[in-house]
Amino acid sequence: MSKRNVPPNENKVKRAVAKFLQPIIRVFSKKLYISLQYRYITHHKLNWKNPTRYTEKLQHLRLYVFPNLPLVIKYADRVGARELLKEQGLAKHLIPIIGVYDNVDDIDFHKLPNSFAIKLAHASGYNLIVHDKSSLNITEAKKQIKKWQKTNYGKKTVEPHYNSIKPRIVIEHLLIEADELPIEYKIHVFNGKAKYLYVVTGRGKEIRYSNFYIDWTPFNESQFNYWKTKEIPPLKPQGYEEMVKLAEQLGKDVPFVRADFFLIDGHIYFNEMTFTPAKGTLIFADDLADFEIGEWLDISGYMKKRR
Repeated sequence: MSKRNVPPNENKVKRAVAKFLQPIIRVFSKKLYISLQYRYITHHKLNWKNPTRYTEKLQHLRLYVFPNLPLVIKYADRVGARELLKEQGLAKHLIPIIGVYDNVDDIDFHKLPNSFAIKLAHASGYNLIVHDKSSLNITEAKKQIKKWQKTNYGKKTVEPHYNSIKPRIVIEHLLIEADELPIEYKIHVFNGKAKYLYVVTGRGKEIRYSNFYIDWTPFNESQFNYWKTKEIPPLKPQGYEEMVKLAEQLGKDVPFVRADFFLIDGHIYFNEMTFTPAKGTLIFADDLADFEIGEWLDISGYMKKRR
């Protein structure tokens, strides 16, 4: 059978149609949107009735569970998460903040220190990292922040647990280690038990990732890694065990969470908690990894509640 000749404009038309239909599908059927998104990104059909993959189970949590757990919603809120850590006596692990604002026009940029981090409370990735204030275009920065504040991140990404979070602006002191952004440790907690993490180095430059089981045994990179990896994995830092305990404490009352930390001069700083990493549409170099990690996550109790 001869291969069909695709008209040069056909792909453009398909993309235009998809762009037009996406917001419509998001509004009228979140389940359909998630199913299509999952199929498009992972190339697998999403099994809603009997999920076994890690990524499939995350979709169930994303649509049916997390939006109905007040604790998840508060932890997903950068301001709410700070309040929860304080209530648990963990204030020492919070990154020092300069202020929390409802309106960007209330921020006096001229009074801010030379370096700082601006993060929106209601979203993931809505951040401005400022190393040198003199190089910051304040007008453009304010314009970008206002745009982020107007965006309902949860509706845009179909991660409903973000929907009701107030779009506040959090300004933190910028953490620096050896004149660079610090290494970040992202610990994945399944049913209250930390099982694996990935370590991010070279932030702000050439990012590299290293994946480990929770005992710091490296994953088989060819099987598990779907990002650029670091040729020489970082050594386990002093204070790592305490960081794992902290992650498990924060994740003990939710089915799954990824807790992110920095570790500078032996001091642990909490960054954020993420409940649907990459919207649950992670891609693995070896498909077996999706099933192996899926075995760590038990959502059977939440499935029964749906039936």
